[in-house]
Amino acid sequence: MSKQQWLEENQRSGETYAGLLLGKNGEPDQHIFLLPGQATDVTWQAALAFAKKIGGDLPTRREQSLLFANLKEEFEARYYWSSEQHSVNSHYAWGQYFSSGFQLNNRKVYCFRARAVRRLAI
Repeated sequence: MSKQQWLEENQRSGETYAGLLLGKNGEPDQHIFLLPGQATDVTWQAALAFAKKIGGDLPTRREQSLLFANLKEEFEARYYWSSEQHSVNSHYAWGQYFSSGFQLNNRKVYCFRARAVRRLAI
């Protein structure tokens, strides 16, 4: 099957194919699709709700790295929330600047941008 045929069968209307993310620690490999639309000036909780409302999830930090590598042009040069909370301080969550690719954590009550992804396990 060609890539074009595979995309026609698996990519939904409005989505952009981001690439293949290899599984880690026994997790399945998965294809990542960027969903259309974005939320602006939202807290982390509101970003999670936005992603769920449009049928996706906030990307993980690893997925954000893939998005930066393959679809940087789909993002404004701003900070976007990830789905990952800080492992020690529950008041913080991770995100990524799509200007530089730098990832850092910020307080969940701060307002940033959000994009959603859909995962297709292999």
